[in-house]
Amino acid sequence: MTGGGADTLTARVRKALHRVRTALRKAGVDYFRGDGSDWLALATLLLAVPAIAMGTIAQPDWCAPAALVLPIVAGGLLLRPASLLALYAAAAAALIVESAVLGPYPDGPDRVTPGTILVVAAVGFFGLLIAQFRSRVGVPWRRGGTMLFDLRERIRVQSKLPRLPRGWHREMALRPAGGQSFSGDFVVAARTNGGRTLEVVLTDVSGKGMDAASRALLLSGAFGGLLGSLPPHGFLPAANGYLLRQDWDEGFATSVHLVLDLDSGDYELLSAGHLPALQLHAGSGKWEEMAADGPLLGVYDGAQFDPVKGTLRPGDVLMLFTDGLVETSERDISEGMDRLTGEADRYVASGFSGAAWHLIEAVARDVNDDRALLLICRE
Repeated sequence: MTGGGADTLTARVRKALHRVRTALRKAGVDYFRGDGSDWLALATLLLAVPAIAMGTIAQPDWCAPAALVLPIVAGGLLLRPASLLALYAAAAAALIVESAVLGPYPDGPDRVTPGTILVVAAVGFFGLLIAQFRSRVGVPWRRGGTMLFDLRERIRVQSKLPRLPRGWHREMALRPAGGQSFSGDFVVAARTNGGRTLEVVLTDVSGKGMDAASRALLLSGAFGGLLGSLPPHGFLPAANGYLLRQDWDEGFATSVHLVLDLDSGDYELLSAGHLPALQLHAGSGKWEEMAADGPLLGVYDGAQFDPVKGTLRPGDVLMLFTDGLVETSERDISEGMDRLTGEADRYVASGFSGAAWHLIEAVARDVNDDRALLLICRE
């Protein structure tokens, strides 16, 4: 009976420990996913406050009274606003205890001074603002950066140009305004018609940098779904209708749609208020503007987009770009396009491999606008 009772007691203890470990593990996973309660973080920080206070009382030279800002900063990043107030109450109580034990601040250094109280209060105020912002947005700080990183990578993957058959070269360079990670310019591309046709859409959303990034993020997903699902001549009308339905205050965009036959080199360009493309004719060594007619996307319903046709022969190059590359407050578009073609001429003899990024650096390195350049070469 004793052995059986011991086994039963041991089994019960093991089951209890297992339940505790499971609960802690689940709480930790939920917390770091942003789904669970913040009680674990609150309990840890509440325990840290008296530990810091005792350290300050015992060794004020090594643990200054202002060290209480450490759990307050962590609380601003980890806790919800209601829990943060409980932490602030504990920190205030710790300051009172430290002041009473260490004595009045005029008696010597390492005391709780009015400056210490102001510093702790200021850090607490900013921590509360951060916590309220996180609560309003609904994305905890642990997931916010991960989410933005994931969105950026998804845009980058979606903007990758598909592999082309032998005899073709393609590359794209995108540089957001101000060195940011998100841009109002984006590209979506796909091979359709059994892989025989390359469709590329380069879009410039109104605004720049982070101001246009949220709209560009939404449009890139929508345009990626439309591309290849509709006949080529139906893409821009569908995209125009989509923008009109969004009813944005600043909702227009320019876009150029390239439809290239990879067997013959014949192509069509359809434009929605976008800059003309530039084609290098290898035979003459001259650049030609390929301008299609069409209004801006998101301006009015029933817009028509008339294509311009051309052919890429061996050695020819086609450049698509956004206005940030060729237009600034100090020069107009025609001057910028002349400068772009002048720089591009340097790559005619050696080939255009790796040229897209270098062209942006040479033509519009310090321009505070989103810049995108797409090169299609028939080798």
